[in-house]
Amino acid sequence: AGAAGLSAAKELTRQRLSYTLVEASHRIGGRAYSEEIAPNNWFDLGCSYLHQAETNPFVPIADNLGIVLKKDKGDLFAVDQVRNYCNGIMLDENQSALRNQYDQQCTERIIASKAQGKDSAVSDLVDLDSPYAAPLMIGMATANAADIDQTSAADLVNFINGYDFSILNGYGNLVKKWGGQVPVSLNTKVTSINWNSSGVQVETNRGTIRSQRVLVTVSTGILAANHIQFKPGLPAWKEAAISAVPTQTMNKIGVHFSRDVFAAGDLGVHHTWNENGQGSEIEANVMGLNTATIFVGGRFAVWLEKQGQQTGLDFALNQLTDVFGNDIRNHIDNSIVTAWATEPLTLGSYSCALPGHANQRVELARPIDDKLYFAGEATIVGAQATCHGAYLSGIRAAQEIKASYSR
Repeated sequence: AGAAGLSAAKELTRQRLSYTLVEASHRIGGRAYSEEIAPNNWFDLGCSYLHQAETNPFVPIADNLGIVLKKDKGDLFAVDQVRNYCNGIMLDENQSALRNQYDQQCTERIIASKAQGKDSAVSDLVDLDSPYAAPLMIGMATANAADIDQTSAADLVNFINGYDFSILNGYGNLVKKWGGQVPVSLNTKVTSINWNSSGVQVETNRGTIRSQRVLVTVSTGILAANHIQFKPGLPAWKEAAISAVPTQTMNKIGVHFSRDVFAAGDLGVHHTWNENGQGSEIEANVMGLNTATIFVGGRFAVWLEKQGQQTGLDFALNQLTDVFGNDIRNHIDNSIVTAWATEPLTLGSYSCALPGHANQRVELARPIDDKLYFAGEATIVGAQATCHGAYLSGIRAAQEIKASYSR
């Protein structure tokens, strides 16, 4: 009952097909989940931006539900809006221009590689000796949840860029309100799916569900870990697709302050790194609610998560101090540290195709024998790794199921 399962359920209802929707968690929303970090101040542990806002279906959904979007900050991630800090010192205008020039050159190489029909690792296409390689690698790890040697350049190019709207009271709350009327069996964990000649039997901790079709919307992390046993096993081509598009890790540390600690010019995105190549992306007071979010991704995010929440918070505070000064520590009111790599119902944040395997997203989405269907953000090209990508995939899969009955 994440975005893919909920949108599929709504589409199946529209198509007048009966279904049973089960969810292992105690709640709906999946990786769209908001918690209060302070009264009336919501922090998104998972997805937090309406990406591709020009075409994102959750924009009109939010408008219809009366949910406030911050549409005036859609260019938050534009190059000229980002401030850069190396070893705690803000880059001057000339240094920032050189850094932007380096990023642009890397982008052009990545796009050219895809245009030539290649699917290289991003790390093979950029100058790693540049003094501005570190912030590029950190930024890409937080954006893609994977380091650049594990990131398919073609998959990166396939993503459609656009505006990014913020949600005042949380993306998770938006999904919760939108999907709240869909009937769901919560706390119902699927253990195996038997798709033999007589139909489909889904075994759960609350009994067996018998049906003609099954739609699987769990992450590739769960599929790769064999947390659901398929009987018979999935064909080799499907297993290969699952392995090629793993669920990677991006974590966030949210910090709330007891008073306004930010100056007028602090709102927005800050990139910070040191000579050792360690750093993060910081979003300061985007909602005007005295909060900052520190983003880390890739192997470092997994390592930091394994050290425990206090280590993650300590790292985040050091990053904030580098940018805003040491006094900021005196006004911390609350914090939230995510741990997606070890989240048992996803085993990661979102998908990133490995080099050479961007095409496997299509295979992930391909049904098997008119019995097994697949949806989720990993099965979408263009809006992969997003909540609305999952939404679109659920509708697509539901329509495929409807068409299968016509055959």
